[in-house]
Amino acid sequence: MTPGVEPDAASPTPRSADVAQLAGVSRKTVSRVLNDEPYVSDDARRRVLAAAEELGYRLNHAARALASGRTRSLGVVALGTAGYGTASLLVHIEQAVRDAGYALRVINTPDGDPEGIAGALEALLEQGVDGVVVSEPVVKGEVPLRVDVPVLFLGAPPSFTAKRTLTVSVGAHELARAATEHLLDLGHETVHHLAGPRKWYATKDRIEGWQAGLAARGAHEPPLLNGDWSAASGYAVGRALASDNSVTAVFAAGDEMAIGLIHALKEAGRRVPEDVSVVGFDGNPVFAYVSPPLTTVRQPFAAAAREGIRLLVHAVEKPDVEPPQAEDPPVELLVRGSTAPPQSRRSRLRPRTA
Repeated sequence: MTPGVEPDAASPTPRSADVAQLAGVSRKTVSRVLNDEPYVSDDARRRVLAAAEELGYRLNHAARALASGRTRSLGVVALGTAGYGTASLLVHIEQAVRDAGYALRVINTPDGDPEGIAGALEALLEQGVDGVVVSEPVVKGEVPLRVDVPVLFLGAPPSFTAKRTLTVSVGAHELARAATEHLLDLGHETVHHLAGPRKWYATKDRIEGWQAGLAARGAHEPPLLNGDWSAASGYAVGRALASDNSVTAVFAAGDEMAIGLIHALKEAGRRVPEDVSVVGFDGNPVFAYVSPPLTTVRQPFAAAAREGIRLLVHAVEKPDVEPPQAEDPPVELLVRGSTAPPQSRRSRLRPRTA
């Protein structure tokens, strides 16, 4: 404690007045600094933060909520699954919300429950959240509910009416197109697609990206293959494809399905990538260590979460100001050992021996 400065003896915990006295500034300046407001000099900000740390002062969020009409909390509606994609996105949402100085409330919705989103929203609104993130990737039709706080939709179109709706893409269409074009660039005449369940928004986006990649190169579009995100479904499709020697390239809509597909192909004597090249989707780091290491596209979970929460917080704190333009997510292709030119092209490219 700085000599000659004592906190109020009647107060068991330090107050903003104590911070102001120790820092030699007004209580208004303390409030501006701790609420990260502008128009405070660097010196004053430094002294206030140092005094707050020395006194062990913590901003009273409950009092600030009463004064502002906000709870400094955001709600998330998420599909209740331990799948890599949905779980990873939720982790990055939590980090972005915490970095923004808000608390997070999460309610998971059971897969296949048509009332899941509506019930989750009602529960979050009862808790007084300032805004809502919908990270629910399953198509369930229009939700018969009006929400009076801003709502961010991550990777899905708006499905109900809200005070303000914001959308941030995770770039599934662009990533699927990049995966498809990678295989075509290697010389494959076409690319088969192992899709996810049709009720998922992500399945539709990835199918459209695959189709766009084929169309841009004038490549034939093979019949769609169907899976359910699991390695088992990829394995089943792989067993069916193994006897078709015309199949030289497959883009799977999920890394786990890609791994199951590769296992079935290898089990049937089809080599990967010598006979069939395979690209996955998600960027699960575990699959860099399988044999062969999986070529995949990495979903920009961290970037999408940061951008989405930035826009949502702006809508909460500045409701009368138009939100900034959302930035496009990055496209990242991780080329590893599961893709190669087809045998016909490798034969043409092989140098002749003397």
